[in-house]
Amino acid sequence: MITVGVRELKNRLSEHLRMVRRGEEILVTHRGEVVAELRQPSSVPAAAAYPGLVRHARAGKARIGGPNRRDLYPYQEPFLPPGSARRLLDEERGDR
Repeated sequence: MITVGVRELKNRLSEHLRMVRRGEEILVTHRGEVVAELRQPSSVPAAAAYPGLVRHARAGKARIGGPNRRDLYPYQEPFLPPGSARRLLDEERGDR
């Protein structure tokens, strides 16, 4: 396991991702504090990571969802022109 700072990770992201692909685990630090881990995805199903959810699902109190169907949730183009959010925030904030 290696440790890299955020700046180094940004500057050499492709190299670090190749290392992760080869099985290396990387700790990402910001000002000396570990803030993230980079590693290959787990082969454990996501539901197994939440045993309480599985227990509730088996008891009929919850349902574990699946991925969204693309035919039911098609991509939608943005409906506001570029810059709208910034303009609205500037109006809301005024001359702060």
